Amino acid sequence: MNMIDEIKITYLMITIVMLLFVSFIIFVVLIYNRKRLLDLKKKQLKESEYQNQLLQKELEKQKSIELERERISHDMHDDLGAGISALKLQAEFLKQKADDEDLVSDINELLKTSEEMNISMREMLWSLNSANDTVADFVIYAKMYSENFLKKSSIRLILEHNISHSDTAISAEVRRNMFLCLKEVLNNAYKHSQADKLNISFNQKGASFIMRVSDNGKGLVGEVNQGNGLKNMNRRMKESGGTFEISSTSSGTCQVFKVNI
Repeated sequence: MNMIDEIKITYLMITIVMLLFVSFIIFVVLIYNRKRLLDLKKKQLKESEYQNQLLQKELEKQKSIELERERISHDMHDDLGAGISALKLQAEFLKQKADDEDLVSDINELLKTSEEMNISMREMLWSLNSANDTVADFVIYAKMYSENFLKKSSIRLILEHNISHSDTAISAEVRRNMFLCLKEVLNNAYKHSQADKLNISFNQKGASFIMRVSDNGKGLVGEVNQGNGLKNMNRRMKESGGTFEISSTSSGTCQVFKVNI
């Protein structure tokens, strides 16, 4: 074997050794990456299981809250409802027997208070009922209440709505705060606005739900930042994570309630 052949053999052996070494390195890197990938998957699986447990606990919590709301609703309906009905019945009976005008007047006030309590109880039962936790349910109830409230007044009511997803959920807290704001606006319009037209619109834009109430009354010039009613509405909307805006001129008032749902 000559020198050239020895060099060739030596070069070939070195090449083979280098290839084996590189192959070993690649094998080790692949094993390491595979182990890291498996560890990462295990970690993600544990994290997913933990998130599922949290979600399950939250669902159980929400379910227990709904059951408690239903229980309170039923108790109020059975106990308070029956009590108010009995009170009205007794008052009507006394009214038939009463001869004194002052006594009759007092009994009429009692009947009026009983009816107001009955209405307030129905509103509270509506807010507690989890079956009403959608935008559509709120709009239907708000429209019905507005029509009943103004039906004996001289104010012409115009109702509009543009709801893109009527089954969008709305929490009981937001629903009740929005409704109490609507009651305040209707009461103010009836007692103070001197308006003959009231427009109420409900709009859903993406995640935003907007209730807009405008009238053609005398306005609240100089009184926009005054009054407990306006402060209460502003507070309620802040509690719901929403906003309350009011603009008023001598030709009318516009109030906008906006909340994310």
